[in-house]
Amino acid sequence: MSDDTSVRHPELGFYTLAGAPESPRDLIDEVRHAEELGLGAVFISERFNIKEAFTLSGAVGAVSNHIKIITGATNHNTRHPIVTAAHATTMHRLTGGRFSLGIGRGIAPLFDAYGIERITTAQMEDFAGVMRRLWHGETIIGHDGPIGKYPVLRLDPTFDEDIDLSIVAFGPNTLELGGRAFDNVILHTFFTDETVQRCVATVKHAAERAGRDPSDVKVWSCFATVGDNIDESLKLNKTVGRLATYLQAYGDLMVTTNNWDPARLTAFRADHIVQGIKGAIDAVATTEQLEHIATLLPVEWLAPAATGSAQQCAAAVRNQLSLGADAVIMHGATPTELAPIVAAY
Repeated sequence: MSDDTSVRHPELGFYTLAGAPESPRDLIDEVRHAEELGLGAVFISERFNIKEAFTLSGAVGAVSNHIKIITGATNHNTRHPIVTAAHATTMHRLTGGRFSLGIGRGIAPLFDAYGIERITTAQMEDFAGVMRRLWHGETIIGHDGPIGKYPVLRLDPTFDEDIDLSIVAFGPNTLELGGRAFDNVILHTFFTDETVQRCVATVKHAAERAGRDPSDVKVWSCFATVGDNIDESLKLNKTVGRLATYLQAYGDLMVTTNNWDPARLTAFRADHIVQGIKGAIDAVATTEQLEHIATLLPVEWLAPAATGSAQQCAAAVRNQLSLGADAVIMHGATPTELAPIVAAY
């Protein structure tokens, strides 16, 4: 494997296994190609199918040399904290410090269906504190906090590891938590320019109030990147399909965060085609269904994305940095799809 990339872009990242891959082995070529392109970070999302984040993290670590590896995100409540802490320490040493444990709030209706407790901001903050104490060799006796009661929590008293923590943040409470307790804050896709600026300011101000250097907290814009070099039906799924799926899962939060018209969300939900789709729209909808759904979504809702030629996409990515983001995840695209955009960038 070559490690002689001439130009590296630590401020650019991508999600491996975007969408619904046929095999998790696809990440092997994706990650190797990403390193050849000089991308700075690979993000790993988690779904309860063939995208279990811990296994994927190890695979990425084994086939990479310099790229940052960030779970974006797993959930703290699906594993015992000792298991998660040991995983992060293992990844940290396996990769020479390139790993960041990233957590998120998760999708509440899915947790309800599976009988998993919903995640609170207090739990994520408690979890972050416990992880840092364990990574620095502390034995925690009688922990009784938001994440639960544990008689003893301990990894290895010889540990003294500084491991990055990342958080996927949407609302102001989570953004503020990211600023005061995490190293990377990952925003959501399809945020308007105003929303990106507001979120960055919230994170940085919270860091400052917590006595931290705001520059120590990296805010990642998650920016849909869909160039003209891909098939039209695939572009439709990566834009209309992806946004529609978010509206299915947490539409109220998307609309509130972006100050969008809630009446348009109500109309979207009431549509007979939308109601007839059983499952995530970006996973099961036909091209014809997506073309219909496109008529339900205001143009301005789909506008926060990098589209068009490679040069236009590269300019849009750079604009995210000008809005205040420290780095950009070019979301929903493989390294092969991103290659001309990175070259233009």
